[in-house]
Amino acid sequence: MQQTWYDHPVWIITDPGLARTVLSDGRFAKDPALAPKHWDTRTAGLEPTAAEQMSVTTLDGEPHTRLRKAFAPLFSAAKMRAFYPRMQAIAAKLLNQLPNEVDLIDDFTTRYPLAVLCELLGIPEHHVGTAMDACRLMHVDYPANVPAAMAGFARLATEATAELRMPDGSTEQDRDYQIFTILFAGQLTTDLAAGFLIARILSDANESADELVRETLREHPPAPFTLWRFTTTDVEIAGTHLPQGSPVLVDLTSTPDLVFGYGPHFCIGAQLAQLELKALAETFRTGYPNATATAPLTHSSPGGIMGSRLHALPVRLA
Repeated sequence: MQQTWYDHPVWIITDPGLARTVLSDGRFAKDPALAPKHWDTRTAGLEPTAAEQMSVTTLDGEPHTRLRKAFAPLFSAAKMRAFYPRMQAIAAKLLNQLPNEVDLIDDFTTRYPLAVLCELLGIPEHHVGTAMDACRLMHVDYPANVPAAMAGFARLATEATAELRMPDGSTEQDRDYQIFTILFAGQLTTDLAAGFLIARILSDANESADELVRETLREHPPAPFTLWRFTTTDVEIAGTHLPQGSPVLVDLTSTPDLVFGYGPHFCIGAQLAQLELKALAETFRTGYPNATATAPLTHSSPGGIMGSRLHALPVRLA
């Protein structure tokens, strides 16, 4: 589907089969340096270019593969399975600290994923508040508060003891940026989903924990679209000609089984996010079987790369 955005033709992929084709085709690259030159990086939601800052979300090809290996010690299947009881313990501890009547969106849904991520990264627990402040600054008067937010993330990176096998030639700034990416992306997605997950539990959904997670992500994907991709050459797809330099988005709301992407850029933290939500579902159901919502729940989406979010989640826990 062709659209025009910011005075430039863009293409949005809504067919699941075509989505997989695009997400696995190296001719659709992620480097923001390929964006139309007149685009405003803030308005378009563009990260620094790959040349400006090494990142798993902007590199392609072999450089991307090498950088992904840096995350292998953190996100291996064995590591995630071993870490699952800690996710449950963190969820239980944070829930037990709450008053009986509480808005879970006010603090909990942000604190929980960041507490999990900080422990995974070896960042001491007392720094979770710093992580929350830094994440929230990214959404206030953007981009005015980005320098202050990034300073907070840099402080957190110095506390992290987890192993990242950075490629040869990487700088300390490169490592710090990966820590930022893990914290910010991990909070941004799981925070949104956690609220809808608990709301689904409160609606008496008769589903297993795995089903709760799957259906929550299907109905409320944390991001409605992928990040931008740009054609590196002329491309013919489904009988449509896309000129070199064409901006392309994949609509995840029409392809819910691709909520974590597909192909080389499949989300590194996908298993972590799903296990976090499963741990929360099991812990909440077991610990608070009589919990009820104390007001009707409403949600909206700010647009762009952000998925829908509950305005509030007022709950009586017992």
